Formats: sequence, C-alpha cells, structure tokens
Amino acid sequence: MENRDFPRFAVLGGGHGGTAMAGHLALLGFDVSLYNRSENRIMAIKASGGIEVLSDSHDLLPHGFAKLKIVTSDIATAISGRDILMVVLPATAHKFIAEQIAPHLVDGQVVVLNPGRTGGALEVLKTIRDCRCSAGIVVAEAQTFIYASRSVNPAQTKIFRIKNSIPVAALPAHRTPEVVNFLRCAFPQFVPGDNVMKTSLDNIGAIFHPAVTVLNAGRIESTSGDFDYYTDGITPSVALILEEMDRERVRVAEGIGFRAMSAREWLYIAYDAAEAMRANRGYDGIKAPKTIFHRYISEDIPMSLIPIASLGRLVNVQTPTIDSIILLGSILHGENFWATGRTAERLGLAGLTLKQIRRFILEGEEGLAWNEPSLREQSATVSTLREL
Repeated sequence: MENRDFPRFAVLGGGHGGTAMAGHLALLGFDVSLYNRSENRIMAIKASGGIEVLSDSHDLLPHGFAKLKIVTSDIATAISGRDILMVVLPATAHKFIAEQIAPHLVDGQVVVLNPGRTGGALEVLKTIRDCRCSAGIVVAEAQTFIYASRSVNPAQTKIFRIKNSIPVAALPAHRTPEVVNFLRCAFPQFVPGDNVMKTSLDNIGAIFHPAVTVLNAGRIESTSGDFDYYTDGITPSVALILEEMDRERVRVAEGIGFRAMSAREWLYIAYDAAEAMRANRGYDGIKAPKTIFHRYISEDIPMSLIPIASLGRLVNVQTPTIDSIILLGSILHGENFWATGRTAERLGLAGLTLKQIRRFILEGEEGLAWNEPSLREQSATVSTLREL
C-alpha cells in the first residue's frame, strides 16, 4: 500500500532497467511514475495499468503485478510533484534527459543517475544550468546499476539479481549522506560514495568493456560472439593492455587528488587480471557481443574512456594506452568519439584550477563562487608579466 510519508519517485527510462526499477518500487508501495521518450515502448504498460515483475527466486526477489498510476511520454507529467528522479538510461542519453527535465525542475528535487558512468553527474548538472534552470536541485550518481534484469515482453520484466552494495555520491559531496538516506527507504543497498569523482573514476567497466571488445574484434566478427567474453576474451596478452589502462585510470584520479580503486581491488583477488577474471565465477557463461557495433564501444568509449583521458590532459597525466583504445574504437565505428564524448569542457571543468575542481566536487556550485583566477586567467597573467 502506498505510503505518503515516503518520497515519490519518477523513473525516467522504459527499457530493461527502468521497467525493473519502476516495477520494484511499485511493489514496495511507493508512488512511482514511469517515463519513456517513445510512446510505443510503454503502450502495453499503460494499457495493462502496470508491469508484471517476474523472478526465479520468489523468496528472495520481487515479483508480482506492479500497478503504475502514471505511465507517460510527457516529461512534465512524469516529474511533476516527484521528489526523486531516477534516470535509468544509457549514458549517451543523459544530456538529452537533462535538457528535457531542466524547464520543469523545482527546488528540492534529487536527480539520480543509475549509473553515471564517468562524469555523468557533472555533465547533467552543467546541461541543466546551460538550459538556464536555477532550481535548487541535487544531482547524484550510482557507481553501477543495482539490477540484473531483462524486459521479456512489453509489459513484463524479469529481475535476475539485485546487487548488495552500490556506492552513490551527490554533487556536492556534502549532500551525499542526505541523498543516500532519502534513497534507503526503498533501496537499502545504496551506500555513501566519497564523491562523484570517485564514483566516476571507479567505473571499472571503462577498462573491461571497450578494450576487450576492440582487442577481440576479429574473433567477434568470425564467431558472431560465440565465446565467453571475460573468461575467453581476456587472454594473458589482453590482460597486459587492461592492466596498463587501469594504471592510467588510477594515475588520473591521483592527479586530481582522489584515490581510485584498482581493478585488482575491485575483483577482490590478488592475481593478474586474466587469472582474476577466470577465478571470479560471476563471469562464467557471459557471452561476447555478437557484433562490434555494441554499447561496449558506442557508450563506454565516449562516456567512460573519453572523460578519463580528457581529465588526464587537464591535470597533465598521460593516458597513451587509453588513447589507443579510443582511436581504435573510433576507427571501428567510423566515428570521432572525441567530438561526441564527455570532455572536460562538456563536464564544465575546463579552465578551472585543480583547487577549483576539487572545491566544486566537494562543495558544488557554491564552491566556485569565490575569487580565484582560472587557469586561463593565470596563463594570461603570466604572459603579461613575461612581456613586461
């Protein structure tokens, strides 16, 4: 039964993840609206009045018919009166959804990206402000997505697993405890992350997804992906590339003054990357993509690797191995991902000093409202002094 003392949710995205989240929230008794840009995608859900949530473990996972009062392709209707906006979309759609919600946001709303990939919260906040929205909102991001789920029919979704612990960080960082406590009435799995730079740079998928796909391109094309992506695709030679990319990612985080978790730590196994992947039974049976034209390249390079490399350039940390995978992926897809990806400029960080970047991450927009010259201004000052 709906509890009015609890926050009201909007789930933005009617795909595999969005239907699982909306259905789960409704089964828990929350007032939840579901938005999808395409009306066709949600017609069956609207006609039936909700989503049938399926699972194989009825004692452990949510299941049953989840009634939804609002199922719409009108963004204003979807977010009106909602406390928490759960964005469950590919990272390539984050800028679009930010532009859509910006005219309708009001003070006090919380926008949560599920997940943010790398730089998601930064890009969304910058986009909202570029749209001249001045509402007092908080943007947060999850480090990874909480569900393993799949839409099996237009109005049916199946939840296979719910992850145990998902770091969430807010922008500004000091709002993180408030946001996490807000979310925990529905999702006790959410735990406080340090800050959005930490959740962004702990995006391990940025290392494993695009590189393994690019380095196995010939195998994917010749077999249509008929091999185990991790246990077969990460050979000792491929692992050498992954480990160097991972070291570059960690060095970029250190260059900004934050500690990123290494892939070894993330896997909780003290072996080399190839052995660690094979030893982690959770990766067994996961097949490779059937084609190289897959989100592991089209999403993870522009939304995960580009921001890491761009941030590296901002703080003078070289990322030659990551740059190589970006170049190869761009050639394979016939697209310049540097032109479409999350660069420091698109994250709103270009021209800031390291001190300003750190203050912005920790204190938010108020942290930039103080008188320190930007890098560009400092450079101009130095040039003037040299001329004198």
